[in-house]
Amino acid sequence: MRRKRIKQVNRDARMSFRIITGIFLCLVLAGALLLMLPFSSREFEWTNFTDALFTAISASCVTGLIVKDTATYWSEFGQAVIILLIQIGGMGVITIGIAIMKASGKKISLGHRSLMMNSISAHRVGGMVSLVKFIIRGSLIIELIGALLFMTVFCRDFGFKGIWYSVFHSISAFCNAGFDLMGVREPFSSLTSYSADVIINTGIMLLIIIGGIGFMTWGDVRDFKYHIRRYSMQSKIILVTSFFLILIPAVYFYFTEYTSLPTGERVLNSLFQSVTTRTAGFNTSDLTKMSDSGITVMIILMLIGGSPGSTAGGMKTTTFAVLFLSAIAVFGRRNDVNCFGRRISHEAIRNAGAVLFMYFTLFIAGGIAISTIEHLPILTCLFETSSAVGTVGLTLGITSGLSVASKVILMALMFFGRVGGLTLIYAAVPSGEMQQIRYPLEKVTVG
Repeated sequence: MRRKRIKQVNRDARMSFRIITGIFLCLVLAGALLLMLPFSSREFEWTNFTDALFTAISASCVTGLIVKDTATYWSEFGQAVIILLIQIGGMGVITIGIAIMKASGKKISLGHRSLMMNSISAHRVGGMVSLVKFIIRGSLIIELIGALLFMTVFCRDFGFKGIWYSVFHSISAFCNAGFDLMGVREPFSSLTSYSADVIINTGIMLLIIIGGIGFMTWGDVRDFKYHIRRYSMQSKIILVTSFFLILIPAVYFYFTEYTSLPTGERVLNSLFQSVTTRTAGFNTSDLTKMSDSGITVMIILMLIGGSPGSTAGGMKTTTFAVLFLSAIAVFGRRNDVNCFGRRISHEAIRNAGAVLFMYFTLFIAGGIAISTIEHLPILTCLFETSSAVGTVGLTLGITSGLSVASKVILMALMFFGRVGGLTLIYAAVPSGEMQQIRYPLEKVTVG
């Protein structure tokens, strides 16, 4: 009986992962078809399928890599399609779907709740409907506050058009997408003209961080406020890991990359670069002028990414933290991996190792393939593939000039990075039968 129940749970979970993957593919294809239409471009011309698909995947996967400049190529309709894809991709297609079902008065079944649980990496089915309301309401309020903040700057610089700029950049930042409307007035422009603007820098950073810590962490903050001891272990790990992954790289950038800037601008650029590298994709400085060591640090940060159940991508902060804590346990010759007075399961450690292996394999293989195809420096290509698989969107300026084969590689990496490695594996690979036999143990020396 127990064996049948376990098989049914595995079958249901696999079906959920397949549904999530399938719905996401439908979103991407719908976006690509809309972007192909003539009125999506400013020149009222058909966009070829490869470029439309690349843009749709980049927007839906909240990445930010582009082959057509968002400000100058796409019309207002095209930009609206892109920001809608970003909003849906950021909050999650399942979250949006359940919200629409609830608003239309339809009953939310246990299957829908289970699907929602898997899509946002929750630990239990209970409370899913109220959580969806919380996510939708919270996201819209935060994006509205961000837009109002940006209006004080963009309306000053762009007039009435500044309202659209403010809304677009607020949604893009909160969803960790990195799409911008600054155009190509200067190489790799993004937000470089606002590198010394406190409002834009602070607003973008806060939106990125809030969107990237995860919806379950939001729930703990809502329920327990400042009583951090009552937070779940996962939320504690996310908050502590995020803090150090922002602080340590910022200190590094401050002392190595931005030494020629005035102190205030130097602090802003260092913090911004540390925050945006973890899956957001905006930049306030010319990345091509950074040292190889600085680019390498950014590659590592892009691969780590944000937190589970958030608008961000990457391996996730919890994966990095679990592997780090596992190494500490090995160094201390402890049998268990402990954190905040709790023990981390062996399953979580195994999953973390599998995720690390998958991301590094795809990141390196993709970089080598693009370098071979395009005859470009390997570090530049690795930067591009880490940006794609981490759904970041930062680039050293090679994306638009890549061949179709290289674009296909980046599209696959973006899709993998957003949907999640384990989700795709579980959706594609049938679960094995429950293991009944344990083979004799024989030791293997590692390290």
